[in-house]
Amino acid sequence: MPQPQRGADGGTDTGPRNVALDRQNPDLLAPPATDHGTLPNLWFPFSAAHNRLESAGWAREVTALELPSSPTLAGVNMRLNPGQTESGVRELHWHKQAEWAYMISGRARLTAIDQEGRTFADDVAQGDLWYFPAGLPHGIQAHAEGCEFLLVFDDGSFSENDTFLLTDWLAHTPRSVIAKNFGVPEELLKDLPTKEKYIFPAPLPAPLAEVNQPGPQGAVPQPFSYKLSAQAPQEATGGQVRIADSRNFLASTTIAAALVEVAPGGLRELHWHPNADEWQYYIEGQARMTVFASGGKARTFDYRAGDVGAVPFAMGHYIENTGNTTLRFLEVFKSDRFADVSLTQWLALTPPALVKAHLNVSDEFIAHLQKVKPVVVKAQS
Repeated sequence: MPQPQRGADGGTDTGPRNVALDRQNPDLLAPPATDHGTLPNLWFPFSAAHNRLESAGWAREVTALELPSSPTLAGVNMRLNPGQTESGVRELHWHKQAEWAYMISGRARLTAIDQEGRTFADDVAQGDLWYFPAGLPHGIQAHAEGCEFLLVFDDGSFSENDTFLLTDWLAHTPRSVIAKNFGVPEELLKDLPTKEKYIFPAPLPAPLAEVNQPGPQGAVPQPFSYKLSAQAPQEATGGQVRIADSRNFLASTTIAAALVEVAPGGLRELHWHPNADEWQYYIEGQARMTVFASGGKARTFDYRAGDVGAVPFAMGHYIENTGNTTLRFLEVFKSDRFADVSLTQWLALTPPALVKAHLNVSDEFIAHLQKVKPVVVKAQS
C-alpha cells in the first residue's frame, strides 16, 4: 500500500483514497525532496476524458479545459472502426486551427483540397504524420483494419465538437438554397441528413491509384502527409529520436514534433525549449518528469501510455524511463521549428573556470563535459 511518506517525513493515509491512482502516481503522493513551491498540474490522462461514442468509432479530447497549463495546443484521440465492406469515416470537415496528427495503429485514407482547388490523397500507416492547414477541407477514412490516431491542434481551446462539418452545414441550410447552389431539383436532395454524421460507416476506400488523380488545378505543392516511420532515427546513448518540422515536413508550418524513444533506465536529458510550450503524448512505457519553473519551484509527475504532459515555455525538465520496457512519447510544439537547449552542451561550451566557480566541481568533471560535448538535436533534411 503506497503511503505519503519519504523517509521520516509525511505519514500514513488511512483513507478514503484512490489507491489505483496513488500507485500510478507515486511522485505526486510522495514527491521527491527536491520538489518545492506551487506549480500547476502538468498531467492529464486521456482515460479521464469524456469519450464521444459514434456508430463507427469514438473520439475524446484533452484541451485547455482539462489541462489549463497547455494554452497553445490541444489533443484528440480518435478511433475509426474496421470492417470487411465498410469502415469508419471522420466526415468531411474543416476548422479554424491547423491539424497535426500521428497514426497510432492501422491505416487510413486522407483526402483534401487547398484554396486553389489543388487536390491531395494519400494512405497513412502506423508511425506516419499528417498536417492540414487551418481552413482547408479534408476527410479521414479507415481501411479495412481500422485505425486509431492522435490529433494535435495549434490552439489549446480547440474542441472537436466545434469543427465545421459538411452534414451539419447542409442540415442548417434551406433545401431551396442548396438546390439553387448546386443547380439541381430539390427532389434530388430529399434524403439529405438532418443532423451531423461526425463518425459513420461508409464503403471501404477505393485503391489509392484510382483516387489520387490531380484535379484540373493539379496537386497540392507540398504533401500533407509525412512518413516519419521511414525516417532514420538520430541515435543517442540512451535511445533515439525522430524529428519532423518545416525543414523536412514542409507543409507543417505551425507545429513541430519529435518522436522520442528512451531505453529502460535511460533519460531524456535535462533541457528546455527556447521557442514554445511543449505538449507531450505518451505512447508506451512509463516515465517521470520534474519541471523546474525558476524561483525555487519544481514539481514531479508520473506518466503512462495514453497520458498527456505539458511543459510551459522555457521551463527546464527531463523525462526518465521508470519502467522496464522502451519509453516512447511525442514532444509537440506550436512552432515551425523544433529547438531545444541541452544543459550538458551549455556547460560543455562555457569557459571551464566559470563552470567550476558555479558548481564547485573538479577538473575531472570539466574534462568529462568537454569530452562529451553533446549536440543539440536538430531536424534531419
